[in-house]
Amino acid sequence: MLRRILPPRCFYIGPMFRDAAARHGAVRVVLDQPLQLAPDRGVELTVPELAELVDELAARLWAAGVRPGERVAIYKTHNFDIALLACAASWIGAVPAMLSPALDSDTVAELLRRLRRPWLVTDGEKLDASLAGAGLAGASLAELTREVLLSAGDRRTGTTPLAAYPGMPRRAAVLPGPREPALITHSSGTTDVPKLAVHCANSFWHRMMPQKLLAWPIRKRETVALCMTFVHSRFYNALRVWLDHGNPLVIAVDWDPERIGPLFARTRPGYVETHPNTFIEWEELVDAPSDPLSSVRYFGGTFDAMHPRTIRRLLSASQRPRPMFVQLYGQSETGPVTVRCFTRRGAARTDARCVGVPLAGFVRLRVVGPDLRPVSRGTQGHLEVRLRSRILTYLDEPDRYDGQLDDGWWRLGDMGFRDRWGRVYLLDREIDQIDEMDSNLKAEDLLLSRLEELREVAIVAGPDGAPVPVVCTRDEWPLDVARWERATRDLPPMAPPVLLPFDDVPRTSTWKVRRPELARLLKETR
Repeated sequence: MLRRILPPRCFYIGPMFRDAAARHGAVRVVLDQPLQLAPDRGVELTVPELAELVDELAARLWAAGVRPGERVAIYKTHNFDIALLACAASWIGAVPAMLSPALDSDTVAELLRRLRRPWLVTDGEKLDASLAGAGLAGASLAELTREVLLSAGDRRTGTTPLAAYPGMPRRAAVLPGPREPALITHSSGTTDVPKLAVHCANSFWHRMMPQKLLAWPIRKRETVALCMTFVHSRFYNALRVWLDHGNPLVIAVDWDPERIGPLFARTRPGYVETHPNTFIEWEELVDAPSDPLSSVRYFGGTFDAMHPRTIRRLLSASQRPRPMFVQLYGQSETGPVTVRCFTRRGAARTDARCVGVPLAGFVRLRVVGPDLRPVSRGTQGHLEVRLRSRILTYLDEPDRYDGQLDDGWWRLGDMGFRDRWGRVYLLDREIDQIDEMDSNLKAEDLLLSRLEELREVAIVAGPDGAPVPVVCTRDEWPLDVARWERATRDLPPMAPPVLLPFDDVPRTSTWKVRRPELARLLKETR
């Protein structure tokens, strides 16, 4: 079987569907919308059918000229076929570079420059909407790419459709070395142009294993629903974990509660994972008539710490005994660092700034002061980790990568402390700190807990450096000034709140608020 020939302690995304099909057979995979590159396949497939599709796409990429070690940028309309294309490129030994569909054309141009004329896989819709005639920061696609391959849509001038290569002979898997580039993803880009993170099969294995161990109790037993960006490394770790365990899958592209509700009511997942801010949107499902969250035994949260109000409401919607919210804290460059589990009882009295304990056996964590020396328990400082799951480098920015290392310790860019029991508390990003605030994030948690009408709140530095709360309300309701004043009475002084429509808040591909960009917008409008 395929898994026997894989190098030890390596995770390659290319073979994972084929390996899972050999191990577990025809496990069901339900999609919320058809694959853009194969709409005739419908929305109910099996793992062997997806493995066969990956093999077919790999053969077409090879026929188009893609070869081992070459970079393949995937920038296309948001759809699960993004992941299948990435697996296909990996199968033939190429290095897929995942570019979020939410990126603007100038940012894409800069990332393509760093990738140094990669192959580009896109589709007609994305090409017309985001690339053609968009300027691309003064360059053309012909200058930035080796060739443009269309995964779907009619041929455009200067492009080659993958559909032009039907019936190509299947290729054997090509596996790069354990410490050679195997996948490229990008950071959230909350501060500037995203960094390109270079992963290898060995580091990917080390970040996948603790997640696989945590998932062991519900192997094969629960239907797993994933609704997250397909360009983030976390998705591939989650997908591999559940493929290995043989769980039926539900994979959703559209996070809208009006569409997620009927999907969950029909498929009844026992485990659900999405972005933190999407979970906030799904609070609407708690009171939905079809009880779409009633079957969920476990909620999985990554990318960012969750607000207590959201955790409490989600757990209250489950009708399963002893439901649990499992939170992992980490970053793209490291994978998961800490873990914390919430029960209904624990969520009612939790401090959201506590992100749990380091993953034993996988992560070492310390807190250091300005002199880079470890500080005592309870003292705030910079969080640093030593682990084997760290990326190889930032593509084309090695000095920036090296600047975050100190004798093997990686600076996470977050401020926090550890308590006497070793639990880690996250206070703020280093770049987002405001002198007048002990912790922006803590104040935001309190406001969301006290004001249920808030859909989002982000406290950023205003033009004069003072903290300015930017708030979004559900259904764009007016903000009740009296309720706001009561909710902020015991908080540090802040400027009057700025009410923005939810869609006007700048966000990353994982729905994090781009705080520097938000601060810039405030400065321009005042």
